[in-house]
Amino acid sequence: MNTQEYISSGILEAYILGTATQEEAGILECVMTHNAQVREAYEETQKILENLATAQAVKPADGLKDKIWLKISQSERSEVSPSNVVEETKTIPLPAELAVSDSQSGRSLWTKLSAAASILLIVSLGANLYWVSKSSDKDAQLMAMRNQQNDAEKKIKNINDKLSLIANPDLKKIVLAGVDTHPDSKAVVFWDTTNTKVYLNVQNLPEAPAGKQYQLWAIADGKPVNAGMYSKDKDTRIALAEIPSAQAFAITLEKEGGSEAPTMENMYVMGTVL
Repeated sequence: MNTQEYISSGILEAYILGTATQEEAGILECVMTHNAQVREAYEETQKILENLATAQAVKPADGLKDKIWLKISQSERSEVSPSNVVEETKTIPLPAELAVSDSQSGRSLWTKLSAAASILLIVSLGANLYWVSKSSDKDAQLMAMRNQQNDAEKKIKNINDKLSLIANPDLKKIVLAGVDTHPDSKAVVFWDTTNTKVYLNVQNLPEAPAGKQYQLWAIADGKPVNAGMYSKDKDTRIALAEIPSAQAFAITLEKEGGSEAPTMENMYVMGTVL
């Protein structure tokens, strides 16, 4: 197995997420000390996962934690039945994938992801308890609780969808670095070798101005091929296109809806397929 095959095997993602065996982790740590390419790929993958954790994190309001536990301690004396609150708030299960052994080396990063989802749920529960005790309109109160729970479920599902995609061993990762005119720009293409679907993770691109949209291009046999239009809701999670063959990928800023040919002066990033 050559270096690229080893990187694409999924061992980096497994190591970071804490699902690699002790033997696999030991081998990877040894390889990273002697192979700069593997080490760089590891750091890149770690950054992608950290970006996902940061993007999905929810910062609770100041003092909200104290309010939550105060309301919980007072809930038994509240005029609202605790059983009703529990019935409405316990319907969001924490995915089993968020549980990682403390002995695994990737625990700290995965804990970030778990914490992001957990904080969201705690904030939702605290808000429910607080407004249940204040509101006299029970119907409106229950509707608000259900809406909060639905939002939490969507965010957790979004996290899991992205992590499941990144952990797929059949994905080939192509790093797109900024061109001379946009040196700080960066993105990553995930190319599924089993079904030719292409996914895009934008790490650092300026916000597209009104009427403009980023377009992904595959370079096949020296010719640019439309690989789909990027939007934030698709990031890492929804395939932009199916590309059977390519030697490189690039991103340009085009009119909203896309162009038939890339505007070369508006190219932001490009990367070759190894």
